[in-house]
Amino acid sequence: MNHDSYDNAYIAGILNSVRTIAIVGASANEVRPSFFVLKYLLAKGFEAFPVNPGHAGREILGRMTYARLADVPAAVDMVDIFRASAAVPAIVDEALALDPLPKVIWMQLTVRNDEAAAKAEAAGVKVVMNRCPKIEYGRLSGEIGWNGVSSGVISAKRPVMRAGFQSFGIRQK
Repeated sequence: MNHDSYDNAYIAGILNSVRTIAIVGASANEVRPSFFVLKYLLAKGFEAFPVNPGHAGREILGRMTYARLADVPAAVDMVDIFRASAAVPAIVDEALALDPLPKVIWMQLTVRNDEAAAKAEAAGVKVVMNRCPKIEYGRLSGEIGWNGVSSGVISAKRPVMRAGFQSFGIRQK
């Protein structure tokens, strides 16, 4: 897998197939990117679980926060990592110990660890690095264009409406 460039279909396929997301490094601070990514994903209908040992046992956006991935009370489809690149190998090891395995390990903007990515892919887990699911969802659904930003996606198709607050679906190829 070329982790320098992802095909839109690869990202869309991931975002259309996952329902439960563990956000490692989630913050209760409203100005932190992990806070508003959690808020956005919840608004889009994803079931998201904050994972942060410093906040364990307390709620962030009405969701209980867990100390470790193993503490999350549901099967996790995707692990979204908001931690430094050096912390990724231990998080990937923790994710690979889950049963069932997550479908995706997603590393946020500026987060990249090629060795950990190779280990996850060898176990059959898809990997995305240096991307944000909030930005990718907005780009692929056309929402980001509402702010005058070019999404790089050209389509005359109308967005697919889903239930919930302004939930546009992601177009499949």
